[in-house]
Amino acid sequence: MIPDSKVPHAIAFSAPHKQAADIGLTVLREGGSAVDAMIAAAAAITVLYPHMNSLAGDGFWLIHKPGAAPRAIDACGCAAQLASIDWYHSQGFKQIPSRGALATVTMGGTLAGWQKARDIAAESSTQLPLSRLLTPAIQLARDGVLVTHSLAAASRKVQAEMAEQAEYQRVFMPKGRPLVEGEILTNPDLAATLNTLATQGLDSAYCGELAAHIATQLEQLGSPLRLSDLQHYRAQEVKPLSVQTRFGQCFNLPAPTQGVASLLILAIYDRLFKPEWDEAARVHGLIEATKLAFLVRDREVADPRRLSERWNDLLDDAHIDQLAAVITERALPWPQVAEPGDTVWMGCVDSSGTMVSFIQSIYWEFGSGVVVPGTGLVWNNRGVGFSLEAGHRNALAPGYKPFHTLNPAFALLNDGRRISYGTMGGEGQPQTQAALLSRYLYDGRALDDAISRGRWLLGRTWGDNNHDLKMEQDLVDLLGNNLRERGHALKAVPARSEIMGHAGAVVSLGDGNAIAASDPRSDGVGVVGNVVATMQERAQ
Repeated sequence: MIPDSKVPHAIAFSAPHKQAADIGLTVLREGGSAVDAMIAAAAAITVLYPHMNSLAGDGFWLIHKPGAAPRAIDACGCAAQLASIDWYHSQGFKQIPSRGALATVTMGGTLAGWQKARDIAAESSTQLPLSRLLTPAIQLARDGVLVTHSLAAASRKVQAEMAEQAEYQRVFMPKGRPLVEGEILTNPDLAATLNTLATQGLDSAYCGELAAHIATQLEQLGSPLRLSDLQHYRAQEVKPLSVQTRFGQCFNLPAPTQGVASLLILAIYDRLFKPEWDEAARVHGLIEATKLAFLVRDREVADPRRLSERWNDLLDDAHIDQLAAVITERALPWPQVAEPGDTVWMGCVDSSGTMVSFIQSIYWEFGSGVVVPGTGLVWNNRGVGFSLEAGHRNALAPGYKPFHTLNPAFALLNDGRRISYGTMGGEGQPQTQAALLSRYLYDGRALDDAISRGRWLLGRTWGDNNHDLKMEQDLVDLLGNNLRERGHALKAVPARSEIMGHAGAVVSLGDGNAIAASDPRSDGVGVVGNVVATMQERAQ
């Protein structure tokens, strides 16, 4: 059943911070589009969660209009033209530094992604002015936000690493110490930057006076990025990847993201699943599917120009069947090297039924730690994903994109439901997506229970360097003995631990109603509402 775009749809928004969700829902209530609402919330959450994302980070979009094919946007920043293996080797580096100016290797693509999304939305609807969308974020940056537990913890964690970052300390350690939960944090420079974007357009970050200022400051700090890199950057519309399961079609982003791994986990699990399985068997199946998907990902995912001849066959039935046949009741050996990441995911549906699944990130907590003077912008350190080894699958090269953990997800179900879902959490993103979707669809759990129930994490997540199988204590208490008998070595972590990521989902039902949920491990909420004003009414 295909949702009718003429039937009024309930509006809904899910975000890992309540204020961001409320801002998004307010735009939807005013009759704004899903893209309008997402940009307003995305701008706000860069202020509310500065340790997780930034206007100088990366972003990815999945946009679905009822009756049409999903459309995807890749707003991943590419490496500077001056950034090369020899450039780093000549300065004595065998790997790209994780912090400081030499970590600012790649463009921040998220603003270009916002513009590309606006261009797509403008094909079928009138867009609200940027000034309306960015005003809430401007006010938050100017007047201050309440420091959350998550932000305070990240501030404490990176204190030593940021000792040499003067502008970081000025903005994010205004009292000469890490941030404390409950105090107010302002960023007037970021408010001014947002105001420039609102008045001069999003492109001003790449081609205007703002771009020239950013480039000058980065060069003076020692970054390889130059104004020409900003001027030539473009976000790209790309064809999403998809797989078919018994419940419907699942979509995700192509390389350089790990979207292929997210889809492989679901497809392998769909092949294996038996309704009579108990919960331990279901979790075991998902963990084992994850291992195989990660092995494929680590061998195959890279800049799109470096993909192997096998790439187009990775989601074919024959390959999925081959992978599924490897899984038995015994756990496969692990670990493998994993990838970290700091990210926000948000999703929404507007009154026309258009849905968005969106993710943006600066990679590690506070990214490179470089705050561009006079802008309040925290620059990403996504370039850490490059290798300085010639011939490596992800070798650094000018203009190339690094491997990305980011991958927003979307599902178009046979019964007419559509699901926008995702999470932050590095390696945990594909696993949490699979846990969420399998619990909701295969286990029949309520959406909020599917998200809040105890989770596991194979490999490394944000703020963590271990590659083991971590499991929240409440799930260990329930399933631990059974899983250990199958050969899993478990490490218990506290229940509802933030290392398991901040998941969320919005479901548009076939009858036009909607439900939304957000992770209790975050500061977020899923909100559903009604439209109180249309674009035409506001114009009168």
